[in-house]
Amino acid sequence: MSNLKATKRKSTSSGSNNKLRSEGLIPAILYGGKDANQNICINKKEIKNLINSETFLSKVLELEIDGKKEKVIPRDVAFNVVSEEPIHIDFMRIVVGKNIILEIPVKFINHPDSPGLKRGGVLNIVRRKVELKCPAEKIPNEIIIDLTGTDIGTSIKISSVKLDENVTPTITDRDFVIATVASPTVIKEPEKPAEEEAAAEGAEGEAPVEGAEAAAKDAEGSKKDDKSKEGADKKPEDKKPAEKK
Repeated sequence: MSNLKATKRKSTSSGSNNKLRSEGLIPAILYGGKDANQNICINKKEIKNLINSETFLSKVLELEIDGKKEKVIPRDVAFNVVSEEPIHIDFMRIVVGKNIILEIPVKFINHPDSPGLKRGGVLNIVRRKVELKCPAEKIPNEIIIDLTGTDIGTSIKISSVKLDENVTPTITDRDFVIATVASPTVIKEPEKPAEEEAAAEGAEGEAPVEGAEAAAKDAEGSKKDDKSKEGADKKPEDKKPAEKK
C-alpha cells in the first residue's frame, strides 16, 4: 500500500489553486464516511507515477493529514487539456463494511503455456477492465487470468475467474466474455500456378522488345523509302557530246 502525505488548504478559489499548482502541488478533496469533506493538496512529485499507472483509480492508498492516517481510494482525476498535467484529485474514504463499485484491470499471465498462442493464435481481449462490487476493505488490485492450457477457440468468461468472497461483477444477467484465443488473422494470397506466372512474366517482358523491334523495322523502312524518293526526285544530268579532236 502506498503512503501519501497531504496538507489542508484554506482557500478553494481558482487563484489560490493556481498558486498551489505553480508550487508543484495538486489541489484535492477528501470525502465520504461520517467525517466532513476536507480540502487538501498533494505533492505532484510523490503521486505522479501512481496517477500514470493503470490501477490508480482502484488502488487503496494510506493518506496522512496532520499526523492522522486513513485509507482512501482515488475516484477521479482532472487533467489540464493542453499540458495533460493533473490539476485536481478526488479521494474517497474507505469505510469498513460498505460496498464499493470499481473498475478493476485484467492481467493475463503464462502466455508461453498457451498451446493456442504457441500455434500462432491471437489473444483477443474483449474487456481490459471489469466492473466489480466489493467490500471497501477487500478491493482487488487486478483480476488475474491464467492462459495455461488455452487453445485456439477458447473463450474465457467471468465464470472461470476466481474472485474473493463477496466480490461480484456488476453484470449479473449473463456470463460475459473477457477474452478469447482466436485463429491467426493474417491471410496469405493464393499462389499462382507456374504456367500462369510464366505467361505473365512473358507478357510483361516480351511486349516492350517486340515493340522496339517493330519500331526499328519501321524506321529502317522509312529510311529506304526516303532514299528511293531522293533518287526519283533527282534529274539525270545531260550528257555532253564528246569533243572531236
